[in-house]
Parts: sequence; structure tokens; C-alpha cells
Amino acid sequence: MADSRNASLFERARRSIPGGVNSPVRAFRAVGGTPRFVARADGAYLWDADGKRYIDYIGSWGPMILGHGHPAVLEAVQKAATEGFSFGAPTEREVELAEEILKLVPSAEQVRLVSSGTEAAMSALRLARGATGRSKIVKFEGCYHGHADALLVKAGSGLATFGHPTSAGVPPEVVQHTLVLTYNDVTGLEAAFSAHGAEIACVMIEPIAGNMNFVRASLPFMKRLRELCTQHGALLVFDEVMTGFRVALGGAQSLYAKAIPGFKPDLSVFGKVIGGGMPLAAFAGPRAIMEQLAPLGPVYQAGTLSGNPVATACGLATLREIQKPGFFESLAASTRDLLDGLLSAAAAAGVPMVGDCEGGMFGFFFPKTAQAALPQNYVEVMATDGERFNRYFHGMLDRGVYLAPALYEAGFVSAAHTPADIEATLAAARATLAAA
Repeated sequence: MADSRNASLFERARRSIPGGVNSPVRAFRAVGGTPRFVARADGAYLWDADGKRYIDYIGSWGPMILGHGHPAVLEAVQKAATEGFSFGAPTEREVELAEEILKLVPSAEQVRLVSSGTEAAMSALRLARGATGRSKIVKFEGCYHGHADALLVKAGSGLATFGHPTSAGVPPEVVQHTLVLTYNDVTGLEAAFSAHGAEIACVMIEPIAGNMNFVRASLPFMKRLRELCTQHGALLVFDEVMTGFRVALGGAQSLYAKAIPGFKPDLSVFGKVIGGGMPLAAFAGPRAIMEQLAPLGPVYQAGTLSGNPVATACGLATLREIQKPGFFESLAASTRDLLDGLLSAAAAAGVPMVGDCEGGMFGFFFPKTAQAALPQNYVEVMATDGERFNRYFHGMLDRGVYLAPALYEAGFVSAAHTPADIEATLAAARATLAAA
């Protein structure tokens, strides 16, 4: 890409921005090559700085469930912008968005709006500790909950090992109360609660882990997790920043509630879709817990841009669109057609490939053996064929299909993806597999 504007922009960016990007995965470090600098987007497509068009399966990492530039969302944002960018005071639209979220999430009675998924997860964690009076928290290796210090840890050896920082600048004492377990491991979960149950404030989990590509918590695992949290007085915190209003209208928790009688999390964290592409996130739960927040309670949380009037307009318009009859049925069908087609293309080429999807979210892996099952945890994900994924990614990119530039990131389908877009993607997959 010697004469590419993408390449020259990346060279220029590296002089003024660390690594040339403002979020690490954008740098293509996992797959190699030059990142694409996006010039514009519309519907299911984006165009890079060289003018090349791509079918977009990143969708800003999930928010663009309607596609880029949906007319109803654009109209709402443009109107809101003329009324003012930020006030630092309450607005009616904040109340409307809160009511819309609560209508769709039966487990919650109150919601606090913030500006990012990291902020929401961090605040939910503090609230859980404040509400329970406990210090220890549990997370799972491979689940990402933003870059708050206490959550930047991974598992060590053994069933239940206290975390060690995985980022410079996080002192060991900051994560000394963070317990890291293996996803979908009931035995490890039970051992952790047996040893530390009375000290655990909460367990935070991605119910479908989109930062391991796409790995869902099994029903037996989730059922046992709920039982143990209830038994020991710990709060179950669902991080639905990625899955909320993306895998189903009621989020992943609605899927587990259908399969497990009486199931619900104690706190929920949302982002991405609820902002429609604008910086907006939220955490929500029962009134008795949420009222522990300032100004009513002792748990402090604040934000100058929380409930931003332009962001809430974008989010509210998005949530109203996705509630229209048949929306999720159509979205899920498109996603299933895409995934089934990708798997069929790989099978026809004799290439081992496994995958899964829910709603408008999907993932796939290249196992190293033909009979391998879907990965169930981070270790199994990282044992898949990363080199083959990298070749596949670049083959698809060269053919105009923009997938996540790392084997551990999920993909996203929008309502703007047409059957023709799906077929063009599958044609690219067949050509890529044939070339490999």
C-alpha cells in the first residue's frame, strides 16, 4: 500500500497519536498490515481514505444495528444538535431514554446514564461493593469490561487465582481483590464461592463474551452462577455493553430468562446500541440498589456529559426503531444466513471452521483439528488457528469485506445488510478460501 492514502495517514497518525490509533485493536497489530482510515459510511457500507468500499461487519463494534445513517436517527440527531450540544443540567430526553430502557429490561427499576461502557462497568462495580459492603469481585478470563484498573486482570494458575495486572500502571494492590475464573467452568466457580463466598461483592460476566470472538455462557453454568450468587449474597452483574439490544430486544438476559425460570441479574451494564453510535452507556438495577447512588446514597458517581442531549436523541431514536414488529426476526435471519454460508463455504473448501450467532451478533473460529467443537473459554479460543484467521481476514478485506481485525472479536450484522450483501460476502469467502 505504498501509494495508499490509508498508509500515509497511518504514518502521519503515528507521529501524533500513540500507535497511530485511539483504541488499540484499530491498529491491525493482531492481523498485520495497514489499518483502513474510514472516510464515510452509509447503510451496510463504509469507504476508506482511498475510496474503496467495504461491507461493514464491525458496525462501530456493535452500535450500528440499523446501519449507518438511518434516516430516523439522523433526523433526531440533527434536531437535537440545533437545540444545544450539552447543558450540564437535566433534560426530558434523559427521562425518556431511561424509561425506554427500563421498559425493555424487566430486571431493572432504575438506570443511570453515563458516557462509555468502561464508565458504566466501573460504576456498577463500585455500586456492587457499596451495596454489599464487600471488597472482592469475580470476573472471567477473556471477558472484557473496559479498562478500569480493577478489571484489567487475567487468570493465573489454579481454579481460583487472584488476578495480576495485565497493564502497566495498575499496581498489584489495586487488583488484589479481583478473582479471575475460567468461563463456563462450574467446578472452578463452586470452588471460588466455597473459599470466598462471604467476601464476594459481585460476579461480573459477559453472558455472551464478544471479546473472545463469540462464546456464550452455557445454561448449566449460568444457572449455577445465579444460584451461588443468591446463596452467598453476591450480586450478579451482567455486562451487556455488547449484547444489550443486540442479541435480542431484551438483551442476553432475556434469553436466559426464557430458559431458566425466574432468572435475572442484579445489575446490568449497557452501551453501544443504546447510544446508536454516540458516546452513551448505562447501568441499571433494582431501586433498592440504585438508590445507593449519590445524591441519594453513599456511592459517588458523576459525569459532566452523562445523558448528553445529542447522544440521548440518537439512542432513543435507535431503540424505537428496533422495537418495530419483525425487526429482530429479520436481523437474526440475516445473521444466520451469513454464518451458515461462511461455514458451508469453509466445509466445501475442506477448511475446519466453527461458529455461532445470536440476533445480530456472530463469531467464527478456525480450529486446528477437523472435529473440534466451539471454544467454551479463553484458553480454547486462543488455541484456534490464528494464522489462518489472519490470512482469511486479509483475503476478505482485499475483496471488500470488513471483518473484525482480530480473532478474538465478534462480528455484527445490521438491518441494512441485504441478501445481496450476504451473497457478496459469501462469494468473497469462497474466493478467499480457494486462494489460501
